[in-house]
Amino acid sequence: MLHSICLVFGGLGLVSIAFATNKYFLMLGMAGVGIAWASILSIPYVILAGAIKPERMGVYMGVFNLTIVAPQVTFLFLGPQIYESVLGGKPINVVVLGGISMLIAAATVFLVKDVGAAKIEGVPAGGGH
Repeated sequence: MLHSICLVFGGLGLVSIAFATNKYFLMLGMAGVGIAWASILSIPYVILAGAIKPERMGVYMGVFNLTIVAPQVTFLFLGPQIYESVLGGKPINVVVLGGISMLIAAATVFLVKDVGAAKIEGVPAGGGH
């Protein structure tokens, strides 16, 4: 839930850039992006770490990092075509698309089963084992 809320702040922050009329409004939007960035750099790894065996941590973290890098590399090659044809060659449209993508990501977070959190919630008060 927290990760989804943070992504909403980031998505709204990026979309708000298109409507910024002064530097204070822009700073508020960028604060939302900062909140999302902090969440993006931590919570997905925590969710993954809670779902895998410690002895396989390195392998799965490596594969997980590939799922982050692959879309970036793909956009490197497809970005110029999308930028001109779909986004009209306007940089602000790229930022808005990023915000919309972040809002979609916020909605899809609920499809992820956080088994690590379920394990923690199942522990009795006092940390009994």
